[in-house]
Amino acid sequence: MVSTMLLVIIYLSFISLGLPDSLLGSAWPSMAGELSAPLWGAGLVQMTVSFGTIVSSLNSARLIRRFGTGRLTAISVSMTALALLGFSFARHYVWLLLMAVPLGLGAGAVDAALNNYVALHCAPRHMSWLHCFWGVGTTIGPVILSACIAWGGGWAAGYRVIGALQCVLSAVLFGTLKLWKRGNVQQDEQEARELTVPQVLALPGAKPGMITFLCYCAVESTVGLWAATFMVVARGVNTVQAASYAALFYLGITAGRGISGFMTIRFLPKQMVRLGLALLAAGCVLLLVPVRGLMLAGLALCGLGCAPIYPNIIQDTPVNYGAENSQAAIGVQMAFAYVGSTFLPSVFGGLAGRLGYGLMPVYALALTALMAAMFAAQKRIVEKR
Repeated sequence: MVSTMLLVIIYLSFISLGLPDSLLGSAWPSMAGELSAPLWGAGLVQMTVSFGTIVSSLNSARLIRRFGTGRLTAISVSMTALALLGFSFARHYVWLLLMAVPLGLGAGAVDAALNNYVALHCAPRHMSWLHCFWGVGTTIGPVILSACIAWGGGWAAGYRVIGALQCVLSAVLFGTLKLWKRGNVQQDEQEARELTVPQVLALPGAKPGMITFLCYCAVESTVGLWAATFMVVARGVNTVQAASYAALFYLGITAGRGISGFMTIRFLPKQMVRLGLALLAAGCVLLLVPVRGLMLAGLALCGLGCAPIYPNIIQDTPVNYGAENSQAAIGVQMAFAYVGSTFLPSVFGGLAGRLGYGLMPVYALALTALMAAMFAAQKRIVEKR
């Protein structure tokens, strides 16, 4: 089992992973005006971050073999810290695009490395709780940013504060590298296979498994991005209420991951995923009903349904594909995740422009149905093998 000190460091690392994820959307209204950037410019910055994340995720097995999980985590957090500080000194939109590259590269490497480490060396409950702490990070980020803006420092001060926090964590990670140097951990890192994407997809059950992951991240990102717009345009809720109502989705995810951590003591990861799929589908159905109380319940239920899916799919990766293949498989999973979260919400945006934003629950339900079918296909293949 992992030492308590190392677990604390991993938990802090997951909070740091969440800190930058919600910053850009919160800061953009101020950033766009100050930097004379187009309103759609945030999408291009986020796509650049996602591209860097995909690249580093796909190379995570090779990087871990060279540097080790601990050193790679420390280097990656340092990259994100410097990128966030770089954001704070931006005087032109192009500088944001340049800083988005190291931000994405750092985030993808540490995400894939830590998820694989926890899947191999920690009890299943920690995977859920760690992703709950990621939710804590995504909540703290906008709070720090808002406080800095309220105190007159502007969005740049918010980025500097969070960049400084990342620098402190980076120093802690470099100072505690010896905690990662247990014999079995280093052996696992050296025995991990460096597989290409086609080789990973050739593993039994990998193709439906990757589609499952893509669909999950597409649903989470679509509901998270468009829930407020859906409520305003399709349900007639005012913008202030819609913003607060949309937070129910993320509260559901964060609270649900805290609860599901306890449930994993009794239930298998595949059972937790199936429970999450059922709750998510039920939440989408409730969103179709034009009654405000049911709509709010649907948003919360969607969050609760999403909560166990991501961490338990990751937790089951060594079981599905073998411990020696898990790092390469998780790297490809992360790449599929960012493809789903980057592009499929935009696909919905295009459809909604033609067919209306009331389509959102139907779109999310269709992705959930595809996710459930692919997950069932993957488990049949894996369990038959």
